[in-house]
Amino acid sequence: MERIVSLCKRRGLVFQSSEIYGGINGFWDYGPLGAELKRNIKDYWWRVMTRLRDDVVGLDATIIMHPKIWEASGHTTTFADPMVDCLLTKKRYRADQIEPQSGMAYHFSGAEDEQPASAVPMKQPADGSLEAPGGEVIAPPVGGKLKTCSEPYSFLIPEGKHAEYARQAAKNFYRLRGLKYPRLLGERSEIVKNSTRFNPENGSLLTEPRLFNLMFKTCVGPVESAENVAYLRPETAQAIFAQFKTVAEVSRQKVPFGICQIGKAFRNEINPRNFIFRSREFEQMELEFFIRPDEAVEAIAGSVVRPEGTGHPGQPQPNWGWQMWHKYWVEERLAFYEQIGLPRASLVEYWQKPEELAHYARATVDILYRFPFSKRDEKGELAGEELEGVAARSDFDLSQHQRFSGKSMTVFDEELKAAWAKLDDARKTALATRYFESRRAYFVKSNEPAEKAERQAREEAAALANGTYVPHVIEPSAGVDRLALALICNAYCEDEAPDEKGKLEKRVVMRFSPRIAPVKVAVFPLLKNRPELVAKALQVRDLLRPLMTVYYDDGGAIGRRYRRQDEAGTPFGVTIDFDTLGEQDPSLKDTVTLRDRDSMKQTRIKISELPTLLQERIR
Repeated sequence: MERIVSLCKRRGLVFQSSEIYGGINGFWDYGPLGAELKRNIKDYWWRVMTRLRDDVVGLDATIIMHPKIWEASGHTTTFADPMVDCLLTKKRYRADQIEPQSGMAYHFSGAEDEQPASAVPMKQPADGSLEAPGGEVIAPPVGGKLKTCSEPYSFLIPEGKHAEYARQAAKNFYRLRGLKYPRLLGERSEIVKNSTRFNPENGSLLTEPRLFNLMFKTCVGPVESAENVAYLRPETAQAIFAQFKTVAEVSRQKVPFGICQIGKAFRNEINPRNFIFRSREFEQMELEFFIRPDEAVEAIAGSVVRPEGTGHPGQPQPNWGWQMWHKYWVEERLAFYEQIGLPRASLVEYWQKPEELAHYARATVDILYRFPFSKRDEKGELAGEELEGVAARSDFDLSQHQRFSGKSMTVFDEELKAAWAKLDDARKTALATRYFESRRAYFVKSNEPAEKAERQAREEAAALANGTYVPHVIEPSAGVDRLALALICNAYCEDEAPDEKGKLEKRVVMRFSPRIAPVKVAVFPLLKNRPELVAKALQVRDLLRPLMTVYYDDGGAIGRRYRRQDEAGTPFGVTIDFDTLGEQDPSLKDTVTLRDRDSMKQTRIKISELPTLLQERIR
């Protein structure tokens, strides 16, 4: 990771934000190559999600929205992480990310200052004098009142470390609380196993966990008041839910269909870490795919099919329930990662256990990538960190916004109404009862009075018979920055390549997929002091530039230029040499050398064939 971070700065991928002022933790800037990489990721995701599909449309919503949106979604009350502080360094950590520690814990009930407030440091030692840190000698207390601190403190030391280490740490703790020369009181020790109460970095006691809301607050308008409080969005999904009805109407889409969005989100992370993996400002790529409830599917198709076996379930079918749609989107997302160069072996498909699920989720699959900083499992293999979550969110989100806004989030399904009329009474009763029970459970969970919950659920069950329902949703949600980091980590490679004299030297090469590589092709004149070569190279650059990202380089030996582009991840290099001019062999006129980054193989290609050939290989 150190080499990768160094490369990112050296080659213009990622920089620390506000670096000339010492940086700001959790914020990052993308340099020239990084900006292109990020743009390519987003463009390809957008193309796959919308332009190649008939059933998904796009949205670009504002970062600041009405604060009631975050009340409805639960973010103002539940979007919080447990936070602890180190009592020595004041450094803040997430309580659920503290590694368990074992060792000998030393507990102190308090301390008193050995120097009374009236005492004056003496020049010479005297009987009963006290030696302070640094050799300073102070008079013993004579009648002065000792300053005390009764706050208890604990410190954990590993097995084999001397107890004095804990005592010195405790003295530092009490110095921070105003005791200049602390004398420790009430020392006791005990063996501790797998405790999360101590700082893994230094052994100091941590504060009790307390919840910390992750949303950034701001004020809308010229007056800072409680009435004008708003928030920077912590996710892009809620805008899609709030605009669901409008988008459905203007796009003339019918369920099942999706709305997707790419945009900035902000979370005031307690402990940003691992480079750009966890930061306070980031970009998300989210799809909310709206589907029929299973009761509606069964009424229309006669039954609800469920996943069997592994692999992609194929093209969507009318009898798909939420489980099939969920499986479908998991496989679609895994295929997307393979298309941009992340091998399936580098990804982990983690199905959350029931106790891990969010309260609204029926199922969630986390797609993990094996980053170099990932923890290792019991087999010693990298366990992976989350790139994307694919959640079956039921009808929770639209129901919440319907309840809080008072505006309907239902759709009318003509096919359902027609199918319902053909059902026998027993089937109607069974489906209506199931739907009634699921809706009542939602209202009860939302703290509606039992009588009101019953009444609303019956009304919605009756509406289902008339073809009206609140859609359910499948949500694939990915982070652009995390994906960029995964692609950088996956692309980074060190090997050996011959220099101009044929001597092997170390080569750093970024093996980006041509689909998302920041620069697609580099164009080099063999010599920059030969105007005819330069003119031809500029002609080739201008031929390719409207079709792809091109970098022109005429500085230094050709081998050095190749190495620079290898580090940038450019998949193809085009060299214009004397054969291009046809000086020795007229049959080679208007041909160039095309170099492949990974194999370093060079082939002779006609200039006229370059655009088509490169576009095919990039796609």
